[in-house]
Amino acid sequence: MEDAMWAGTVSITGYGNDVLEAYLARPLGDAPRGGVVVIHHMPGYDPGTKEFVRTFAAHGFAAIAPNLYSREGAGVSPDDQAAAARAKGGVPDEQLVGDVAGAAAHLNSLDHANGRVGVIGHCSGGRHAFLAACELDLDAAVDCYGAFVVDDPPEDYPTSARSIVSRAPGLSCPLLGLFGEEDRFPAPEEVAALDAELTRLGKEHEFHTYPGAGHAFFAVERPAFRPAAAKDGWQRIFAFFDRHLGA
Repeated sequence: MEDAMWAGTVSITGYGNDVLEAYLARPLGDAPRGGVVVIHHMPGYDPGTKEFVRTFAAHGFAAIAPNLYSREGAGVSPDDQAAAARAKGGVPDEQLVGDVAGAAAHLNSLDHANGRVGVIGHCSGGRHAFLAACELDLDAAVDCYGAFVVDDPPEDYPTSARSIVSRAPGLSCPLLGLFGEEDRFPAPEEVAALDAELTRLGKEHEFHTYPGAGHAFFAVERPAFRPAAAKDGWQRIFAFFDRHLGA
């Protein structure tokens, strides 16, 4: 564990050369370190996301969360930015990939970066992490209960996201997937279908599904929080990133 870090708001260049707000945390030591791009969930760039960023810094990584909703206006509250983005169906896939590429480039520009970058996301961010890992050259990816990777959403679901399983042949790095057995989006059947497709393609991956857990079991501020599943999940995430990012 690192006992000293810098954490705060920075600006990065994302898709289309747009300037985005981002939250960065990094250890103050001078040891070489890997980087982690934390992709926020559909509710937005919130305190829970920033806590995830600091948690990675405490474990020896430089971590950054780009505010994917920055384009909704400077000076607009994160809640209002998120509402505006959700009303549009979320973040377009091409834009997401460009924003993650910009965040990864920022991490690699930092002092003591070792050149290895991973990505992690929860909920819509889990889908986005998988998408980024299929479109960019990354070193590790973690999908925490990302839906609509294999299946399209229901017609009345408030998102423009569509299946991206066709992009699986481009998966550039090992993938860790963490899911809840009681989740509906993604349901266990969707998780099993993605597992089978990645196995067919020979892609390195490991999936874990937790009994008694549903969607958002990492979210400490929600009734869905499941301490045992979250604790085990964090242990797996740290071990996975230590192995592939060389923290």
